[in-house]
Amino acid sequence: MHMADALISPAVGGTMWAATAGLTYYSARKLKQEMDDRQLPLMGVLGAFVFAAQMINFTIPATGSSGHLVGAIILSILLGPYAAFLTLASVVTVQALFFADGGLLALGCNIFNMGFLPVSLRTP
Repeated sequence: MHMADALISPAVGGTMWAATAGLTYYSARKLKQEMDDRQLPLMGVLGAFVFAAQMINFTIPATGSSGHLVGAIILSILLGPYAAFLTLASVVTVQALFFADGGLLALGCNIFNMGFLPVSLRTP
């Protein structure tokens, strides 16, 4: 689900941007330590699949948000938690910038909600 900018205050948006930036940095460092050469093409292909699956949106009445499939669990199973988070963060960013799903203020919240939470809940 993409939250719209109108649903959050600038303070919450800034806080979530900072949290998401920290998670992105941490994930990138961990992935750099344990990544092999075969994982990068798989990240691209699975990211494209999740992007296409998430383009099927439906509105949630009276909330100002939309719902859709979220591919974080399948990405986490196939790629591992760090690569899954980075892949989904890039998918959500492209959707926000080019397709107006969510907004820039809510981007940190959307990446956190759709990327970090499902991946962290799946990882033991």
